[in-house]
Amino acid sequence: MIPQFRSIKLIIFMIASHCLSNLAIPLHSQEIQIKPYLQDVEPRSAVIMWQTDSGDESIVEWGITSGLGEITSGSSVAVNFDSVRLHTVKIEPLDRFTTYFYRTRTGKIESDIFSFRTPPFASEHRSFRFAAMSDMQIDNDAPGKFREIANDGLLGYLNENNGVPLPDQLALVIVPGDLVVDGTNFDQWKNHFFNPAEVLFSQIPVYPVPGNHERNSVYFFQYFHLPENGTPAYAEHWWYKDYGNIRIIGMDSNDGYRDLSSQLSWLDQVLEELEVNDSIDFVFAQMHHPFKSELWIPGEVEFTGEVVKRLETFTEKTGKPSIHFFGHTHGYSRGQSKDHKHLWVNVATAGGAIDNWGEFEGKDYDEFTVTQDEYGFVIVEVDADKENPRFTLKRISRGNQYHSRDNELTDSIVVWKNRMAPQAPVPLSPAGNEIPPGDLLLKASPFQSANPTASHGASHWQISTDADFGKLIVDSWKQFENWYYDIDQQADDDLTDEKIYRLLQPDTTYYWRVRYRDRNLNWSEWSTGQTFKTRRE
Repeated sequence: MIPQFRSIKLIIFMIASHCLSNLAIPLHSQEIQIKPYLQDVEPRSAVIMWQTDSGDESIVEWGITSGLGEITSGSSVAVNFDSVRLHTVKIEPLDRFTTYFYRTRTGKIESDIFSFRTPPFASEHRSFRFAAMSDMQIDNDAPGKFREIANDGLLGYLNENNGVPLPDQLALVIVPGDLVVDGTNFDQWKNHFFNPAEVLFSQIPVYPVPGNHERNSVYFFQYFHLPENGTPAYAEHWWYKDYGNIRIIGMDSNDGYRDLSSQLSWLDQVLEELEVNDSIDFVFAQMHHPFKSELWIPGEVEFTGEVVKRLETFTEKTGKPSIHFFGHTHGYSRGQSKDHKHLWVNVATAGGAIDNWGEFEGKDYDEFTVTQDEYGFVIVEVDADKENPRFTLKRISRGNQYHSRDNELTDSIVVWKNRMAPQAPVPLSPAGNEIPPGDLLLKASPFQSANPTASHGASHWQISTDADFGKLIVDSWKQFENWYYDIDQQADDDLTDEKIYRLLQPDTTYYWRVRYRDRNLNWSEWSTGQTFKTRRE
């Protein structure tokens, strides 16, 4: 090349580089790193968030048709030590139970157009359903599992209703913790949680609580715009969300927060206010850690037990059924309190390595009737009937590494708000007679109920040495099924009788009674007390 041409080319390159370095726009193409996702959707408002690699502009175009028409701006914050920006826009005013379309814009980059639906008012008695899943933190042996469960699992299950838009099928998603492996790892939020479920979260709002893997990271509280109705000093650690006739309560069961008296005091106040709130029929709490765990005893914490006591008391006082959802143990479990319409539901695992039977210390607890070491999610269908509301809880399984399942229904239960009690059983034998000491077979009448769909779900037997049943020597609660280690421990057990082994003393008068429960968690009244006496040896 001729020297003077080389010099001229160099000068032109230097001038061009200088000009480009002073332009306001970046040299690289701007991109959306986390697609828009929905937060805190109310009948009159909704929060939309997304993440870009650069750019402060936060614009949402929205409307009741795909033509949009409305424009609302918001704000952005830095979420890392580079140019990455997290955008938040609250759009309002909206109309209740209405479908809206939206897209986001930052600079020259726009998202696709998505849709969502606002909640109804409780007074409208609209039925709906929501999903619960947890512990989707990535397992290196199955790194694509959460993507599979979110798309082939939940979306595949919903897509069986061909032609029905997703926001018309699902109201919200709750997540009781462990969204990522390490909450302090910035990239995991994008790569492990948001991106795999971007189709779901762009149309359905998600409401998580922190698990131990979140590590109390600032990222958790930046990425989620949760209801700010908890204790002010601990905003978004605990909160509640109303949708139609249900209230969802989010709790923080992690070390450092489970010991704060302010959290349980706040829960006491929330439940006390709900006692006189006639618009709420069901209360569902979510927290990460279990009170009891059949697959993994070391994961249990007493804090959750304190929450359970409060929910049981609330249900007893108000007649409003309740649930506590949890995770931490990587497997599904469903149980129920003995004396209350309160369910215990572990909704894991949606990605974390399964806690297989026998891998850790476990226990066959009386409360639980179903435990499965499988992947999956839970669907709750809420029937908001004005006279007698109910909900149906379903476990949808994806199987495990040994047995694959394609969205199989492996457990379900229906709980009505109103009490439709079975008839009190009649104690048949022994009845007033003298029997030898030692083993004993109690026998009662068949299960009966005025509800034609009801069936026998449990029996509760008591033997006492006094007529007031204050000196119990037997207090036996048996449920119609008990799946433990993949075997129904209650198979072929007749709930109308109960065998008692070697508990009776000679020359003693005993009193016994029994009550029946249906599979919708309604107890009968106790039977009349019956007596028998043991012979002298």
